[in-house]
Amino acid sequence: MAAAAVPCADILDQVEAWVFDLDNTLYPAETNLFSQIDERMRGFIAAYLDLDLEEAYRVQKQYFRDYGTTLRGLMSRHGLDPRAFLDHVHAIDLSPVPPSPALDDALDRLSGRKIIFTNASADHAERVMARLGVEGRFDAVFDIADAGYLPKPEPAVYDALVARHGLDPRRTVMIEDIARNLAPAAALGMTTVWVRTQSRIGQEGAEAAHVHYAVDDLLGWLQALVGDNG
Repeated sequence: MAAAAVPCADILDQVEAWVFDLDNTLYPAETNLFSQIDERMRGFIAAYLDLDLEEAYRVQKQYFRDYGTTLRGLMSRHGLDPRAFLDHVHAIDLSPVPPSPALDDALDRLSGRKIIFTNASADHAERVMARLGVEGRFDAVFDIADAGYLPKPEPAVYDALVARHGLDPRRTVMIEDIARNLAPAAALGMTTVWVRTQSRIGQEGAEAAHVHYAVDDLLGWLQALVGDNG
């Protein structure tokens, strides 16, 4: 079945909790924050492993492919302390992300608990939410440390999220820009929303049945859901 674009009218009556990815989901991917993170990862690896930048980049991408995140590869292969890595790579300039009073308003009118679920750190999530102006709209952040440094889409991480926050998957919606990360959520019974992206990684699995809604504009989708005609 093809993913829908328009939210069904009764979804609000069915949902008790909303699980949002953070980066390239709450804010547009066009801000390209990841280019800063990518560069800082490469520099960290070069210094940590005493490599030139070209070889550090190769290692960075190889570990991402093999372990799901570069961080996981560094931990598994080199015993890295994840806190030092996370602090370094997330020390970025957030000015490309525009504050969004409209998103704040839509989230305010969206009934149910709201949780950030991210492969990044809680500190990074708090900074991004503050930049957007939505920090008061979320009940919790479930970050990479809460996941035991296992990344999405490891199914055990979703089980941990559900257990930590007492979620009923059948009454939970998960929103994410990487389509493959929605597969474990759908398997648990969650309704899934894919925020379309131009990235190859983001599109992997986008045509599969685990994507229930596919949207170009998260804010517009939320506004339609809560009845904002402005």
